[in-house]
Amino acid sequence: MKTGILFDLDGTLLDTLGDLHTAVNYALSVFGYPGREKGEIRSYLGNGMRNLIKCAMPEGVTEQQVDETLSIYQPYYDSHNLILTRPYDGILPALEELKGKYAIGVVSNKQDTAVKPMCARFFGETLYALGEVPGCPRKPAPDMLYKAMAEIGVEKAVYVGDSEVDLRVAENAGLPCLLVTWGFRDKAQLIAAGGKHFCDDPAELAAAVEALIYAELF
Repeated sequence: MKTGILFDLDGTLLDTLGDLHTAVNYALSVFGYPGREKGEIRSYLGNGMRNLIKCAMPEGVTEQQVDETLSIYQPYYDSHNLILTRPYDGILPALEELKGKYAIGVVSNKQDTAVKPMCARFFGETLYALGEVPGCPRKPAPDMLYKAMAEIGVEKAVYVGDSEVDLRVAENAGLPCLLVTWGFRDKAQLIAAGGKHFCDDPAELAAAVEALIYAELF
């Protein structure tokens, strides 16, 4: 049975920050809330869209107000998420190098309605992709990783991400984790969170993933 490689999406494979920033500020503006700087949005990412919106809103808002803002954000982002978004330089060659040897999938806390079309657009229709869906607890619960491993037909895998959430979900699923440092968390934050394996350059991603596979799984 093939070894699997599961990737986070935002901040790991795709630079999505520009479109996320635009969509959040659009949703906030509809209700008269102040906008957020791009760096603030970056720090809120990793725990799903509801958490993103709640963090971006002023303190003291009600859950109903969060729901209202989210109801504007989700459809807007779904229809405006390919304007500034692109793969990080070096990601596409790295994936091509790895796809011939390993089963590959994407597991993201972004809404599934965005994850699947974005992955199809940039990585091809055949790449397995899973976003947040009802009935499957999001990261850092391990359920999404277990589901993805079953779908791509592997019993062992590594997880590649860019945040403390990715580190925690890998730990919860019993998988080794490679953390990239070009995404939405600084390397110092990842070290403080307990990260041990890092990749600093997308051009070195394939080699770093394979080194971790052979160090941890064989």
